[in-house]
Amino acid sequence: MSITTARKRYFTAELLNWHHNDNDRSLPWKSEKDPYKIWLSEIILQQTRALQGLPYYINFTTTYPTIHHLAAAKDEDVFRIWQGLGYYNRCKNMLATARFVANELNGQFPGTYDDIVALKGIGPYTAAAIASFAYGLPHAVVDGNVYRVLSRYFAIDTPVDTTEGKKQFAQLAQDLMAADSSSAYNQAIMDLGATVCSPRNPSCALCALQKNCIAYKQGMTTMLPVKSKKVQVATRYFNYLVLEKDGKIWLRKRGSKDIWENLHEPLQIETQKLVDRSAFTALPDVALLGLKEINYAGKDTQRLTHRIIISSFFTADVPGELILPEDGRWTDKKDMNKIAYPKTVLDFFKKNNYIIS
Repeated sequence: MSITTARKRYFTAELLNWHHNDNDRSLPWKSEKDPYKIWLSEIILQQTRALQGLPYYINFTTTYPTIHHLAAAKDEDVFRIWQGLGYYNRCKNMLATARFVANELNGQFPGTYDDIVALKGIGPYTAAAIASFAYGLPHAVVDGNVYRVLSRYFAIDTPVDTTEGKKQFAQLAQDLMAADSSSAYNQAIMDLGATVCSPRNPSCALCALQKNCIAYKQGMTTMLPVKSKKVQVATRYFNYLVLEKDGKIWLRKRGSKDIWENLHEPLQIETQKLVDRSAFTALPDVALLGLKEINYAGKDTQRLTHRIIISSFFTADVPGELILPEDGRWTDKKDMNKIAYPKTVLDFFKKNNYIIS
């Protein structure tokens, strides 16, 4: 469908008018011009809702007020603050970029889109956001909110998860942007998508663009945007054996090439299905430990983007020596709060008083 210049101009004018007069979404990074803090907020908000990411942003900017502070921090300390946000590769890349900027660029964050997007962990969306919000450069952001607003307003049914769709929406977003108000435009379209043109039950009655929104007029809001692929969600079963000896807990750090890289956990054995205490104690790796008593301590479920993790917890006191994997160590309970864990493990430790504040 051809989109007229007049229709594009109307969209941009009404969007900016709403932003300047009626957009009351208040978040600390919205008025920020420091590229370091804008970058932090964008990394935190990848795959994370604004209200969920807000306390993390405040914690990071308070603990590490400049990129030099973050670059000099210990990995373990940074991962502990990140704890609970998920997608821990973001944190790993964030540290790498902080150290590159601090050490190789003398702490000066790059000032062009091309230099920003070349940094580790930064893609086109994040680069456009930093370039626009920090430097006022005319680069349009395209995220889930933007896809939703544009697909509904212009009734575009090209799947957003295809190469054709991504190219089409990126070009349209760029065409619509007011070059002299790139920051305001980008903030406006993201805020409209987050607060008004929401995925489910959009507040069309409150939308400043309702008058000319094709999806609203034709009752198509629930049909747009279109995705060509359905996310396949796999279920994994993690079984944790919490070993305690002389006031210490055995922990290991998770390696690369799987979820929760660099986070700590008790002894973990993955199975193909949910197992009870009897089946767990019969597993070869568990039976070889020769423990006299293993207790079932509960189950938790955590949903990630592409998988569901069902974690079963078992506990055992260790009377003597055990042959355990070499990548683990015994940790004193008083030091447990200095370590970063996957959310499920952290919740279990807190609930069962393994972590002493």
